[in-house]
Amino acid sequence: METPSKPSRKKYGMNILAIGPHPDDIEFGCGGTLLRYGQAGSQLYQLILTDGCVGGDPATRKREQEKAAEALGVKQIFWGGYHDTELHDDRNLIKTIEESVNAVSPDVVLVNHFDDSHQDHRAASHAAIAATRNVKEVLFYESPTCMNFIPDIFVDITDILSEKIKLLELHASQIERTSIENLKITEITRAYATFRGVQARVRFAEGFRGLRVLRNINDRMCL
Repeated sequence: METPSKPSRKKYGMNILAIGPHPDDIEFGCGGTLLRYGQAGSQLYQLILTDGCVGGDPATRKREQEKAAEALGVKQIFWGGYHDTELHDDRNLIKTIEESVNAVSPDVVLVNHFDDSHQDHRAASHAAIAATRNVKEVLFYESPTCMNFIPDIFVDITDILSEKIKLLELHASQIERTSIENLKITEITRAYATFRGVQARVRFAEGFRGLRVLRNINDRMCL
C-alpha cells in the first residue's frame, strides 16, 4: 500500500478517515456525513480493506469506488489488499489500518460498527479499535447487516440525502444485491435515513455510536 506525504491542513478543516470493509460500505454508512465534512472544508480519506470479490468483479468494484470517492471529493483512497470474506482481526489487519492512520493523522475516524452478522465487518471494526487507539475521535457507523446498533450521535442529512443516494448509485453493480427481493440498496438507504431522522427529530439523518468523542466549544467545526 502506498504511503503519501503528510496531508496539509486547511485553516478550519480537519482530516477525516473513513474505513470500509468493502467498496460501498462507507457510502451507505456515512456518505452524507462525509459530504457535510467536505462542505465544511475538511479533507477526506478512505481506506477500503477488501476488493469485494464475493459481491462482484473486483476491477468493477474498484472503479465504482473510485467514482464515488471522486464525487465525494476524497483526497486519496487507501486499498487494504485483502480478499472479500478473508479479513481476520489480527496483527496484520491492525498494521494495515495503522498505516493509513499514520499517513493521514486523522482528527476523526469513521468505521463500521463491530456488532454485525458479516465476519469482515466484525474483523474490520475490532482491528480498527486497536489501530485508532491514539485518535481523539472515533465513530461507528451502521451497515445493513448491523445488529443491536443504537446510535447516540446523529448528523442531519435532510438536504443532501439525494446526493448520498447518487453516491450509492455509482456502485451500480451493487444496487440490487441486497438479498431482499425487489428491494434496492437505495431504497434501504432512504428507509434508514427516515428512521434515524425520526430519532433525531429531523427529516433525514445518519446515526453513529461514539467510541470516543471530543468537542472543543471554541472550534469552528460543528460536526
